[in-house]
Amino acid sequence: MEKTLILILAIFLIVICIVSAWLINKKGMQQDVINYNKTYEAYLDKEILGIDLASLINMAVNENEKNGVQKDQRGYYIENDENSIKIDLNMITIKSTYRMEEIHSSKIENFVKYFNSINFKCTKIEYHSKTGRVAKLVFEELP
Repeated sequence: MEKTLILILAIFLIVICIVSAWLINKKGMQQDVINYNKTYEAYLDKEILGIDLASLINMAVNENEKNGVQKDQRGYYIENDENSIKIDLNMITIKSTYRMEEIHSSKIENFVKYFNSINFKCTKIEYHSKTGRVAKLVFEELP
C-alpha cells in the first residue's frame, strides 16, 4: 500500500514538474515575441529618415538570414508564417512599390545616397497568425 502511494505521488510530482516547465517555457517564448515585436512596432505611425529605413532593412534581412528564411527564384524571401519579415516601400516620387530585397540587392548604399534625408512613415504592420511575430511593415515616402 505504501509503495503504491509513493508511486502515485512520484508520478503526480513528475507531471506537475513537466507542466510547470512547459508553462515557464511558453511564458518565455511569449516574452521573446513581445520584445521582438516592440523593435518593429516602435516605427508604426512614426516618421523616419531614409538612412534609418536602410538600417531597418538591413536588420530585417539579417533576421531572415539568421532564421533560415528561404528565397524564391527572384530572390524574394518566402513568408513562412513563423519568423519571416518583409518590408515594402511605397515610393511617391517614383510611383512604385519596392520590396526590401530589391533595395538590398541593388546596393543599399544607392538607396542611402538618394533617399537618406527623405522622410518615410510606417503605415501598416502585419503579424504571423501562427506565432504572433511581426511579418510585414509597409512604409510610405512622405511628400
